[in-house]
Amino acid sequence: MDSKKTMTDKYMNTGYGPVFQHVDIGHENYVGLIQPDTAFWTLVRKDELGNIVGDKKFMDEFKRKSGKYGREMENLRFNLKASAVYFNPTDRCNFNCTYCYIPEKMRKHGSHMSREKIFQALEKLKKYFKKTVPKGRKPQIIFHGAEPLMNKGAVFAGIEKFSNDFDFGIQTNASLLDDEAIDFVLKHKVGVGISIDGPNPEVADKLRRDWKGDGYSRNFSHIIERLKDHPGFNVICTITTENMKHLSKTVDYFHKVGVKVCMLNIIRCTQKKSRTVKPDDAIAAEHFIKALDRTWELYKKTGRKLIVANFANILLAIVAPSGRRLMCDISPCGGGRCFFAISANGDMFPCSEFVGVPEFNGGNLFKDDVDAVLKTEMFRQVSERKVEEIVPCNTCAIRHFCGSPCPAEAYTMNNKDIKNPGAFCEFYEEQVRYAFRLIADGKEKDFLWAGWDKDMN
Repeated sequence: MDSKKTMTDKYMNTGYGPVFQHVDIGHENYVGLIQPDTAFWTLVRKDELGNIVGDKKFMDEFKRKSGKYGREMENLRFNLKASAVYFNPTDRCNFNCTYCYIPEKMRKHGSHMSREKIFQALEKLKKYFKKTVPKGRKPQIIFHGAEPLMNKGAVFAGIEKFSNDFDFGIQTNASLLDDEAIDFVLKHKVGVGISIDGPNPEVADKLRRDWKGDGYSRNFSHIIERLKDHPGFNVICTITTENMKHLSKTVDYFHKVGVKVCMLNIIRCTQKKSRTVKPDDAIAAEHFIKALDRTWELYKKTGRKLIVANFANILLAIVAPSGRRLMCDISPCGGGRCFFAISANGDMFPCSEFVGVPEFNGGNLFKDDVDAVLKTEMFRQVSERKVEEIVPCNTCAIRHFCGSPCPAEAYTMNNKDIKNPGAFCEFYEEQVRYAFRLIADGKEKDFLWAGWDKDMN
């Protein structure tokens, strides 16, 4: 008999058997028990933890499910193909936000991509995605920034010409999102994300101002009113030292004006200037979790959900990994793997966060083969960055629920060594603990989209 197989079948935490780690999730009655390699987990009553080590029923359940979990994780991490592009149609922005990941010089003096070049780029991407995207699905193009609406005419022309070939989105500061532009995105079913960093102009405009120092959030009410029922509408709030204490009030504001989906994204610290407003992990996590609690209170009071999409994605990483919609909290992340970024001159980067990091320029869309660029060393550094090779992630029980984001941040903050953790380990750790507490209390569905489990096995 194969002694290796025998030990694997019978025992945990010894020999060749599966290694489980128990995790304090901050719950009164339960702890988490996690097999980190496969992300197999269960919640165990604290007074039963000692008994589970020799529980045959538990080991049988693990053996029954671990293969499926392992295959699912392997597929998510290594077998997905590119299906989206973050497309910067201009380097320029009419804002000078403190935490922007694009260098100031580019935002002031950079170039626009011409209409003809946008057409050329979309035609090449159309041909490329025919090889990677299953028949019947459309790849995504998200016009990103800088501020894409500074090149509105060329962007809208591209959307019109290729409307049958892509699902389009626009991420904008909303300052140029007038009624004509809103009419266009509604007519063409274009996704729209706008940035709002607080519940009032005093907070929201603190770090988001134009080059003259003026804010814009006072003008948002009309825009939100027109877009709030648009299926592709969402709002992004970037968490910094200046607004983290106001996150619960920000959630109140979003809910009041009818926002259905938002993201409360911790700041990315890729550029030095952004680090001047970097919050402390633990304090940011405390305010973030209070804001999540507030969304639940509002839901129970009104029957209307406000989904915090980035947290919902962490929750899905636990309860239904293949259902996650964002690819930042997995290792390797989606950069250079599930998506890539294009700058205004056609240069290609693994992710938009790398646009201001020139050493990660893998080639040019107008000159190079897309497949060849995705295989360059610049892209491979990101697409092959694994938690198993990052300290302390390699011994962390929740490493596959967090993914040690963000590689661009890790690289610029750690002497150009991408195999380091990002800036907010404790922030993500506390999200995972909170998610497990929700599961223990049977509340997890209250934080997820309707139909989140559609097509799940």
